[in-house]
Amino acid sequence: MFRKLQAIRERFEELTVEMTQPEVAGDYARLQAIIKERVQLEPIAEGYAKYLELQRHMEEARELTADPDLGEEAQRELSALSQREAALTEELKMMLIPSDPLDDRNVIMEIRAGVGGEEAALFAGDLIRMYQKYCDRGGLTLSILALDDTELGGATDAMILISGPEAWARMKFESGVHCVKRVPVTESGGRIHTSTASVAVFPEAEENELVIAPEDIRIDVYHASGHGGQGVNTTDSAVRMTHIPTGTVVTMQDERSQLQNKAKALRVLRSRLMDRQREEARAAQDADRKNQIGGGDRSQRIRTYYYNHDYVVDHRLGLTVPRVQNTMNGDLDPFIQALRLAEKTEKLRSLHE
Repeated sequence: MFRKLQAIRERFEELTVEMTQPEVAGDYARLQAIIKERVQLEPIAEGYAKYLELQRHMEEARELTADPDLGEEAQRELSALSQREAALTEELKMMLIPSDPLDDRNVIMEIRAGVGGEEAALFAGDLIRMYQKYCDRGGLTLSILALDDTELGGATDAMILISGPEAWARMKFESGVHCVKRVPVTESGGRIHTSTASVAVFPEAEENELVIAPEDIRIDVYHASGHGGQGVNTTDSAVRMTHIPTGTVVTMQDERSQLQNKAKALRVLRSRLMDRQREEARAAQDADRKNQIGGGDRSQRIRTYYYNHDYVVDHRLGLTVPRVQNTMNGDLDPFIQALRLAEKTEKLRSLHE
């Protein structure tokens, strides 16, 4: 561990010197690459510098423990420094855990109403608004790619794009079944109903990551449709894109241009196929693992929103957070931070096995 920390510190110092060189200053692409790597290494280099400074203080305190006048005070200081050393060592271990290379990718999220009829659609609509509010307060941008809404303001099916810093790192834990227990607005008897909505989250693929052969795609066009009273296109602008080898289907009808719908559909199809490959590779690699915090099993119930008791439970960690409305207003940090920490802890445990 400490050899790795020393190597990182030396590399950080090399980059610091390199970025000031005249030949680098005139090469924008090279300078940006250096700055990016340096920013990634800086927290670890600074943490290790603190650790080395702490070691010097501990050595000084050890020498003073033999002093008849200062020995007792030095021993107390050494005890306090030892506690700081243990905490800092754990922090450095966590910093050394390899980050997910996809952490800064944009996210494509699919939300579908599940069990519960119109109430499930209303809940799916609430989830869309919850993610919009989270993005607004967290420096992310949410765009609607496709939406099948209902007359009461719900959604039977939605596809959204979330972009911004660490979009995938923050949103990847939302995959799974979300459950709500509340009295629906459509219920006149005041009975509590249980409804569900499923969320699928995957990182957006880059164009050069996956080449899809034209002969592997079938494209069907048709008239866009909507719920009663909604104005829809009278031309064949809607697109259904099928990847023949896997049977993966993407439909897109929100744009009035067939070409725009095709571009959106291809963007989503490429990301779905990349996600499928990634999941298959991880399943093969982790076949012997039962606990995968960030696994995103889309059939797993991950969270229940108890309106009647005014709290939300994340079932993966057994974490209970009060005030349902705070969560629905976009305060997802208690869940996301806890899940990210749990994922790092699991990775750290894996490194020692």
